[in-house]
Amino acid sequence: MVDQEQTNQAEHDQRPEAHRHDLLLVVDVGNTNTVLGVFDDHNLQQHWRLQTRREMTADELGITLLQLLAAVDIAPSRITQGIVSSVVPPMSSRLQEMVHKYLAISLLVVGPGIRTGMPILYENPREVGADRIVNAVAAYERHPGGLIVVDFGTATTFDAVSPQGEYLGGAIAPGIAVAADALFRNAAMLPRVDIVRPSRVVGRNTIASMQAGILFGYTGLVSEIVRRMKQELRFPVHVIATGGLASLVAKETDAISEVVEHLTLEGLRIIFARNQDTSS
Repeated sequence: MVDQEQTNQAEHDQRPEAHRHDLLLVVDVGNTNTVLGVFDDHNLQQHWRLQTRREMTADELGITLLQLLAAVDIAPSRITQGIVSSVVPPMSSRLQEMVHKYLAISLLVVGPGIRTGMPILYENPREVGADRIVNAVAAYERHPGGLIVVDFGTATTFDAVSPQGEYLGGAIAPGIAVAADALFRNAAMLPRVDIVRPSRVVGRNTIASMQAGILFGYTGLVSEIVRRMKQELRFPVHVIATGGLASLVAKETDAISEVVEHLTLEGLRIIFARNQDTSS
């Protein structure tokens, strides 16, 4: 006779994982980096930042994703939904092909026709980068009121949102890393430098001088654009910064109210949920 405890254990082992929720894959494709995240309901379970390689095939993307999931013990079958925002158009179709082949799911693409819940008052709404709208949606969900969103990416973007939750427009400047790289490439005697805070503004060697000019110069750029936007908007604003170097710049200026590291991923989750609501 089989021991009852062993029988109960065997039955338990054969049961499906009833308490393991389906997961949402979110992907933000930028010109320099691609950030992926996995949400379990409202919780960001895992995230990865990869270099954007425009020549990657769907198979290379799929193998990379499977390796990332395996490293954190997430079964690919648990990912049942996905959404992507991309400023690199060829990557969107390749990602769609990848998730269809490797995850057997479809991928919602942020673009014209998708429901964001935010009126876009740009002269031509199709010109606004998907990432800028996604950031604005996430910021307004977090702080329903007047906003300026600063994103430190390949470009440094400034986006204004009205107290009524309307996307108003903004400003675009070269990103910090882009400017630093341009200095290195176009000035024969200047080296490539890490973007870190120097100990003083008056540098006593070339590297320190470049670091001072880059960081404190960009701090001035951010402070002045935010100041002018506030003056023009004429309503109180909360300034949220995101992107790789947001924390570094935020420490140097009181123009930034808050740094939210994964603002774009959170915005993708929100937009996905809004589109699910309309389809049900």
